[in-house]
Amino acid sequence: MSGRCAGKVALVTGSSRGLGKAIAQRLAAEGATVVLTARTAEPDPKYDGSLMQTKAEIADAGGNAVTIAVDLSDSADRERLFAEAVAQVGAPDIVVNNAAVTFLRPLDGFPERRVRLMMEMHVVAPLHLTQLAIPAMRERGRGWVLNLTSVGGDLPPGPPFSEFDRTAGFGIYGTVKAAMNRMTKSLAAELYDDRIAVNAAAPTNPVATPGAGTLDLAKTDTEDIELITRTALELCTGDPSTLTGRIVQTQTFLREIGVLS
Repeated sequence: MSGRCAGKVALVTGSSRGLGKAIAQRLAAEGATVVLTARTAEPDPKYDGSLMQTKAEIADAGGNAVTIAVDLSDSADRERLFAEAVAQVGAPDIVVNNAAVTFLRPLDGFPERRVRLMMEMHVVAPLHLTQLAIPAMRERGRGWVLNLTSVGGDLPPGPPFSEFDRTAGFGIYGTVKAAMNRMTKSLAAELYDDRIAVNAAAPTNPVATPGAGTLDLAKTDTEDIELITRTALELCTGDPSTLTGRIVQTQTFLREIGVLS
C-alpha cells in the first residue's frame, strides 16, 4: 500500500479501541505496517473492541497489522512487546503512546496504588517504549514519537476556582499529563540532533471513546475523531528538524498548517 507511511513500521499502544484504534487505522491506510498492542486480544463481551477486531478492520481496508497483547504497566511485558515486534516486522519508525489508565477522585483520598499505576501508564511506559525505539531510529537517522496527552494537563485558572476544578477529581490525571508534556519537550530536545521527532497531541474537545464514556467524560462527540487522526498523521510524518517538541491541540494545530479554516 502506498502513502505517507509506506515502508514504515508504527507501534500504537492502546489500539484495541478508541483513539488508539483510529490512529492505527489511519497510519495503516497511509501504508504503515502497524503493531497493535493492548491487553484485550480477542473479542470479549465485557469490553468494546479488541486487537483482533482492529487488525481485521485494517486488513479489510487493505492494510497490514500484527497484534501483540501485553500489560503495558509491566516493564517485562514492555520488553517482550518490543522484542516480538522487532522479530515480526522490524523496529518501529513510529511510536504512538496512547494507552492510558484513568481514575478520577479527590486527592485527599486517592489510593497510592492507583497513583502509581497512572504514573506507570502515562509517564514511565511511554518513556520506556521510546527508550527501546531510540537505537534503531538513531541508526536510520529518523524517527517519530507521539504521546497522546490532554488539555487536562494545563494548569486550572484560579483562584477563584471553577466548580468543575473543585469537584471533578482531575488532580492526578492532570499531573500525569503535565509530566508527559514535560517529558515530551525534554526528549525532543535531547533527540533533536538524531532527527527523532517527539511531540504530544490532545483533542481540543472531548471525543466519546469507550474509556471516556465509562468515566462519564464524554457520552457524545464534541470533536470529530478525524481531527486527532489527521493531527497524528502530520506529527508522525513531518520533518523532524522543524516539527518536534510540540504540545498541540488538534484544532489549533490543524488551523496552523492550513487543514482547518
